[in-house]
Order: sequence, then structure tokens, then C-alpha cells
Amino acid sequence: MPDTNKLTLGKLYKYFIIALTGKDTDFTSGSIRKAIFMLSIPMVLEMLMESIFALVDIAYVSRVSVNAVATIGLTESVITLIYALAIGLSMAATAIVARRVGEKNLQGARESAVQVIILGITVAIITGIFGAMYSKEILGLMGGSSELIQEGHGYTQLMIGGNITILLLFLINAIFRGAGDASVAMWILVLSNGLNIILDPIFIFGWGPIPEYGVMGAAIATNIGRGTAVLFQLIILFFGWSKIKIGISDIVIRLKVMTNIIKVSAGGIAQFLIGTSSWIFLMRIMSEFGSEVLAGYTIAIRVIMFSLMPSWGMSNAAATLVGQNLGANKPDRAEESVWKTGKYNAIFMFSISLIYLFFAEDIILSFNSTPQVVEYGTLCLQIIAAGYVFYAYGMVLTQAFNGAGDTNTPTKINFLIFWVLQLPFAYIMAITFKFGAVGVFLAISIAEVLLTIVSYILFKKGKWKEIEV
Repeated sequence: MPDTNKLTLGKLYKYFIIALTGKDTDFTSGSIRKAIFMLSIPMVLEMLMESIFALVDIAYVSRVSVNAVATIGLTESVITLIYALAIGLSMAATAIVARRVGEKNLQGARESAVQVIILGITVAIITGIFGAMYSKEILGLMGGSSELIQEGHGYTQLMIGGNITILLLFLINAIFRGAGDASVAMWILVLSNGLNIILDPIFIFGWGPIPEYGVMGAAIATNIGRGTAVLFQLIILFFGWSKIKIGISDIVIRLKVMTNIIKVSAGGIAQFLIGTSSWIFLMRIMSEFGSEVLAGYTIAIRVIMFSLMPSWGMSNAAATLVGQNLGANKPDRAEESVWKTGKYNAIFMFSISLIYLFFAEDIILSFNSTPQVVEYGTLCLQIIAAGYVFYAYGMVLTQAFNGAGDTNTPTKINFLIFWVLQLPFAYIMAITFKFGAVGVFLAISIAEVLLTIVSYILFKKGKWKEIEV
């Protein structure tokens, strides 16, 4: 049935306020446009807050040194492996919790939430110990110079060692999103990143009694901000300020539920490990061209994330709508939600791409004025932004698969696009044919376009509608 419920300005304002306050809403009936809007607003604002912090963080660190910026780039390329675990588990959390909420089975949703948190804590402890012990070796392996390692290893040590805040922030917010409590997840990110922005200059430059920590201060601020937010997440879960309320009696290991989560998340983890490990190899290729080129690339990627995060927020809305509507046995409504979300995302991304194409140099200059940093940061921003409309649909389609619990399909797509095509192409263009950093930028843009085309073809086949979680 066509969605004829038009969103007037008056309705948009009313729904905007409701979306921010988190009023209980059923997303398995009524206007799909309204459902997309109600879920997207808090999710987009949540991701926008995350991307604003990323920009502020790199702006502060840019005032320390080029090596400090390059340290963040190298460290984050490794932390993406932890993000892969976090995102893989969070995809399972969103898919399963959304499915249970769609089935009106809140007890099952609670049980799944607890098992996800237990898994997250276990993974965080193991990876945190490794990162804290081998921070210098990690930077050396990534191609960092001895001066960079000496200046930046404290940042790497704290960021990887304190990754429990990353994992739990991701996972618990994924639980909230799956339950349809997107506004709760948004306010948690406002708290986390608001604290980060306030604390960053205090610890980086040393204000009052706080000594100057340089780039390591950024890691201190981040861990404090995220750690505080995680404490509030747990308070919300235990005191029931969302659909999911956990009691002490729920904190037990349920092997059947945990096995189901691991099964669903395995594809998601593999999916993002493939994607993020390709970023590590790309960063390793970039390190061959020196700290200034690497810094330009790092700044450009942070700017790109500024626009991709809100877009990712809309994609997360599609995942929740797919999961809940499949749980309510409404596959056609789930599919229609995906196409509508993709269209809105494409409009947004096209607008952003025009800004980046015409004002890339000015944007990079606002962070750093070193000529080579500006030159390569500008090229990176322009080349990658050229494919933004494709990325918009690609992100929504990927999250639609994940929201259905079909994490295996995007995993296979990622393997084909990123490992089989992107990495060899980047190396050949950058090193063999001597295109340098531009070869890497072209590989990124072309790969994302191909990913969207393949995802579209497989999504149209509709096998994702038959997945059980």
C-alpha cells in the first residue's frame, strides 16, 4: 500500500520533539516516512555528535605536531579491528533485539542484551591487555618513524588499552537502537562526546593544575568521556528508562542465547574485519609517502567521517525498521523502508559531496596549512566525495542485510570488493604505476561504487527476508 501520509512542517516539528524525547513508538505500523524520520533524527544527531568530536579532536591535535596527527591515523587504523568486533556484535544486538521487540518478546530482548554485554567485556579485556603491552611495536609495525613512536605511543597505549569503553558504548547503544530507543542512544553520545570536547584541550595543552600531555591527552579525554557515558548506559538499563530493563537475576550466562548472538555476529565481525583490515593495509601504503601525506589523508578521512556518520545514522534506522518489521511478519514493509531510507540518504550525501568538491582546499586549510598536507588532504576529499551518492545507497543496503540478521551476504560482498579488488588495485596504482597517494584515493572511491552495485543486485533477490534469528 502506498505511503500517503505526508509530513507537513507542523508534523515534522511535532515528530522531531517526540523523537528527541524518546516517546514509545510502534515502527511496525503506520506511515513509513514517519517511522524513518522518528528513528533517523536521533540516530543522525547521535552520529553527527560523534563526527563533530572527531573533527574537534583532530583540530586540537593538529596544533601539537604533524607526527601527532599521523599517530592518530596509525592508531585508529589498528583500533578499527576493535571497532570491527564492536560493530559485528552490535549488528547482532540490533538485529536480535529488534526482532524480539517486533515479536513483542521483551524478555527475550533482555536476555540477548545481557549476553551481548558479557561478550563485549570479555573481548575488551583480552584486546586491552595486548594493546597496553605492545603499543610501540604496533606503531612500528604500521610504519611509524622512531620520532613518531616516541611521541605517540602513550596515545596508542591508552586508546587500545581502554577499548572497553569503545566496545560497551557501541554495544549498549546498539541494544537501545534495536529496541527503538534511538533517542536514549543519542543522548548518551551527546554526553560522551560533549565531555570529550571539553576535556580535550585541558589534557592536550595542560590547563590549570593539569599537565600538558600532548597527543596522549586526547586519549585521556576520550576514555573519561566514553567511560562516563557507559556508566550512564548501565544506569539506564538497570533502572528501566528504556524498553529494555535488566535486573540482577538477568545477569547469568545463557549458552543458547549467547551461541545465537555469536552465530549472527560472526558474519558481522568478519564483514567489518575484512573492511577495516583493508583500511589498515591502505594506511600502511600511505605511510610510504611520509608523515605529511599521511597527515593530509588522516585529516581528510576525519572530515569525510563528518558526513558519513549522519548517513550511517539513517542506515541504522533502516536496520531497526527491517528487524522490527520482519519480527512483525511484514517483509514488504521492511523492503519499502529500505528504499525510502536510501533515497533520503542519497539526497543528503549528494548535497555534502558538492560542498567537498568545491571547498575541499579551504576545509583542509582550516586544520593545517602545511603545503603537502593541504595538497593531499584536498585530493583525498575530492576523489572520495565524487562517489557519495553511491555510498548513500550502499550503506543503507548493507545495514538492511544486517538488520535482517543476514550478516553473511555483506561479508561476502566485502571480501570480493575490498580484498580481491580494492587492495591489489591500490597497491598497483600507488606503487607499481607510481600514482602515489592518488592511487589509494581512487581505489577507495571505485571500491565503494562497486560495493553498492553488487549489494543492490543481491538485495533485489530478497533472500534476506527468509533469515531467522
